[in-house]
Amino acid sequence: MGKARIVAVMPAYNAEATLEKTWRDIPPGVVDEVIVVDDGSQDRTVEIARSMGLTVVLHPETRGYGANQKTCYDEALQRGAEIVVMIHPDYQYDSRLTPFLTGFIEAGVCDVVLGNRIRTRREALANGMPAWKYVANRVLTFIENVVLGQNLGEFHSGFRAYARRVLETIPYHRNSDDFVFDTEILVQAVHFGFRLGDVPVPVRYLPGSSSINFRRSITYGVQTLLVLLRFIAQQLGVRQDPIFTRRQ
Repeated sequence: MGKARIVAVMPAYNAEATLEKTWRDIPPGVVDEVIVVDDGSQDRTVEIARSMGLTVVLHPETRGYGANQKTCYDEALQRGAEIVVMIHPDYQYDSRLTPFLTGFIEAGVCDVVLGNRIRTRREALANGMPAWKYVANRVLTFIENVVLGQNLGEFHSGFRAYARRVLETIPYHRNSDDFVFDTEILVQAVHFGFRLGDVPVPVRYLPGSSSINFRRSITYGVQTLLVLLRFIAQQLGVRQDPIFTRRQ
């Protein structure tokens, strides 16, 4: 452990108020490089990232959350990352716990590790998670665990780590440019036989934390269920879905 090249990627959009706090909480020496991919922010996100000496990649116009991640992973792989950890730069996740996510991959226990924000209902709600979002998270996670044969605490975390071999296998460029990208890549990981795990992280919904609204959350929920149906169809041999074809 401790020998893998670890690159942290931050898909950023208008994160000027929280980017530096998120970065400073990463324990010294844990990651070898931090890449900020800015998705057409209208604030000082890029200026702040550059002032901290971080690697900055720009989207000249907003492409979407999924498209941002595609660039994040492309850049990390090109820079020789053996483990890639995604941290939302909105300070919703506790980046001090980065070595715990990457450690399970370094030890050969998992290929994908997620930060699980839902340790208890009381804690999640007390720390600002909207009640409707909590319920939706619980329902979707239950369905995903049943369909995918997993036992994760939650599938909808923006704090996650991947082994290089996962990103080299999954055809993530065929995924959505929107929020459902997060679901697609996990369903793909299950399809290709990678080992998923999670670690507890505190949940914190702060004024500066990004969060999709109720309407977009409904869309995301429906899209998540459709991805699961595509997975079932693939497993039953009903159709050959391109998102489940190994990356070339």
